[in-house]
Amino acid sequence: MILRAATTSELPAVLTFWQEAAENDNRPVDTVEAVTALHRRDPAALILALDGDEIVGTVIAGWDGWRCHLYRLAVAPARRRAGIGGRLIAAAEERFRSFGGTRADAMVLDANETAHRIWKRHGYAPQAEWSRWVKPL
Repeated sequence: MILRAATTSELPAVLTFWQEAAENDNRPVDTVEAVTALHRRDPAALILALDGDEIVGTVIAGWDGWRCHLYRLAVAPARRRAGIGGRLIAAAEERFRSFGGTRADAMVLDANETAHRIWKRHGYAPQAEWSRWVKPL
């Protein structure tokens, strides 16, 4: 298994992968246009875990020049609990350190208890002092 940035040609496969492997509740639908815009702005932000040509995991390690944000940590259901998610988190954190980042935040749905376990195992915790405020555009 290797970890590397997604290529433009892999973006449609990433969207298909997310339909099976990612948390899709309470969020806007992912589109080719949106993931292409992400890739165009920051080609290294979308990190893939690949077993041969098969996508087995993803994470978006977004850096806005000030803050470090993690999104779309997803592992193929049949490959969970094999360390893939942890390797993706470590790769994202290394990317952030290379930019001088000092703290990362992860978007995790409150009801996604399966996801809570991996984030806790890797040192993340909910921050009680903050709430996320959103507005659809």
